[in-house]
Amino acid sequence: MKTRVCQILGCEYPIVEGGLAYVGNGRLAAAVSEGGGFGQVGSGGRSPEGFRQEIEIAASCTRKPFGVNVPLSEHRSPDAYFQVIEEMAAHIRAVSLSAGNPIPYVAPLQRLGLVVMTLASTPRQAQKAEEAGVDLVICEGVEAGGHDGPAELTTLSLVPAVCDVVSIPVVAAGGIADGRTAAAAFCLGAEGVQMGTRFVATIECQAHGAYKQAIVDGDVTATLVMERSLGRVTRVLDSPYTRAVLKQEQETPGDLNQILPLVAGRKNAAAALEGRLDEGWANCGQSLGLVHEILPAAEVVSRIMQDVGACLSRRASAFLQDGRA
Repeated sequence: MKTRVCQILGCEYPIVEGGLAYVGNGRLAAAVSEGGGFGQVGSGGRSPEGFRQEIEIAASCTRKPFGVNVPLSEHRSPDAYFQVIEEMAAHIRAVSLSAGNPIPYVAPLQRLGLVVMTLASTPRQAQKAEEAGVDLVICEGVEAGGHDGPAELTTLSLVPAVCDVVSIPVVAAGGIADGRTAAAAFCLGAEGVQMGTRFVATIECQAHGAYKQAIVDGDVTATLVMERSLGRVTRVLDSPYTRAVLKQEQETPGDLNQILPLVAGRKNAAAALEGRLDEGWANCGQSLGLVHEILPAAEVVSRIMQDVGACLSRRASAFLQDGRA
């Protein structure tokens, strides 16, 4: 399958690894790219120097293209991370921008010769991204793990609506973890898919084994959304800890002093990196119900692409036969 996403990113298959705060490490990014997809090193949860080190690791493990993700936030300046990107631009193919306003960063990154991808959670956001000159847009439904858009549109609703209003390539994200869900995204008009939760449960990911196993053991009901009382939508693993966060939100809605310490980044690290799921929270999408084993990242990519072809062929054949009958 060759799409404009493959052409722009220089990858064999239109499968993109999500940015994965704290656990989107260089070894994983390289493994995804080596498997024919497009890996990304995440800057979320890393110091600028740690970010640089992971880019160096990825560059040492693959000669295939990979990218980086930078979440934009009003709580910290991204300038130091963009400085790292500028210095390491020769090793990077693309930069994905998420969370905040990406428009001021698009042209400077493109002047470095980098592809720019941005996340969108509504058709209007996707249109603004195209108007700003981004190379492709990642449309993320509320099924996705981590921070989602406040409109809470599903991938099924969002992707075709975006494809109707933009001409740049669209990458679908949220709820995608196997060949069936990837094939569905392509049928909706997407030219690529981005996966986060599925790549957490891989051998190369630096996530703690307890986090990976929780994904494998969970079903589609094993996530919940926290931070709504703060005006945010964050999908995480369902656990006694995250249920306690929800209880606190119900008791003191919007109270930053009570809630922020519970959802701080160090609590994310405690669960994601240290495996202390009873003392912190871990990002997770609803696609965990489709993840049944921990595999090498390259095998995840190859299996999904094989299943995409088989799924589309079977469905087309079945429909044609029914039509003739």
